[in-house]
Amino acid sequence: MPDGPRYEDDFYAWTQYQAEVLRSMPAPDNRFDRDNVAEEIEDLGKNERNAMRSEVRRILEHLLKLAYSPATEPRSDWMVSIANARAELDDRLTATLRRDIEAELARLYSRAKDVAQVGLAKYGEADLAASFPAACPYTLDQILARGWYPDPPGEAA
Repeated sequence: MPDGPRYEDDFYAWTQYQAEVLRSMPAPDNRFDRDNVAEEIEDLGKNERNAMRSEVRRILEHLLKLAYSPATEPRSDWMVSIANARAELDDRLTATLRRDIEAELARLYSRAKDVAQVGLAKYGEADLAASFPAACPYTLDQILARGWYPDPPGEAA
């Protein structure tokens, strides 16, 4: 059994480890493009990481819209988007990627706020973004929780 993360258990961690191992191996046959193959493997993991970060940003964007917009028409669309993103995360989020998202949550939230503001402008509600909290008001458990949504504006928590 190889050392390091297992492919089946944590794809992202596996790609990063395999790229490191590949780079450390001697390559006496110069026909093998070790460095570029290692980079491609590493990039596969980074693509997975970036996809999971994107899903979290999408959830945060729509959680903010649900919490701050009094609009009724797009609410169900926002909830469907959140449910789809949560399903992707449920299928693909590993322990390593969860730690990455926890470490990046403040940055992901900041970007989600910007997107939410632009989205609210479509409904004439761009000014509501001034009410968004400076720091992320949601825990990662809330972000990932199937069926959890913030209360609409004007309703008690």
